[in-house]
Amino acid sequence: MNMRLSYSWAVSALLTLTLVPAAFACASTQKNVIGWVEKGKIMPWGVVTKLKMDTGALTSSMQAENIKDFKKDGEKWVRFNIEITDESTGKKVEKVFERKVLRRVKLSGAGGVDRRVSVLMKLCVGDTIYEEQFTLADRDRFNYPVLIGRRTIEHLGFVDVSKTFTIEPTCNADSELLDREELKEASKVGL
Repeated sequence: MNMRLSYSWAVSALLTLTLVPAAFACASTQKNVIGWVEKGKIMPWGVVTKLKMDTGALTSSMQAENIKDFKKDGEKWVRFNIEITDESTGKKVEKVFERKVLRRVKLSGAGGVDRRVSVLMKLCVGDTIYEEQFTLADRDRFNYPVLIGRRTIEHLGFVDVSKTFTIEPTCNADSELLDREELKEASKVGL
């Protein structure tokens, strides 16, 4: 009888020692669960677009056309058009952007080698604005004008491939902005 009580106590103690710290660890690092397709706003433009979570890509990619290089204050910049369907109105919209070039990227895949320019863009997902690195590419022939890579997904949450459109972009002027430097510090993927 004493042996059973002792064994029972030992099992209870062992479970407590292993499960309680694990539960606290999960609670302190709890992340959102997002769908494989979500809606986001290109900021500060405010146009709502579809975002496809691409766990196979490190860097995010955004629809852009007429990409032209130019110099501004001795630095490399690009001017480009974004023409997409605003998911909140169903209308095609277009805007010209100018951004400083972060780097030039060489991408290899099934379609061959592609060279793209990389810039910083702000994107609202949920109630937070993320300043992230995007390569620019003409994505007209694809269903999703914006692909979200692992560098960004890491900060959004876990991807549930059985779900879509789980969060709405609700950012405004008072929304939290996570700039690239803050995201670099918190990154485990590496920016």
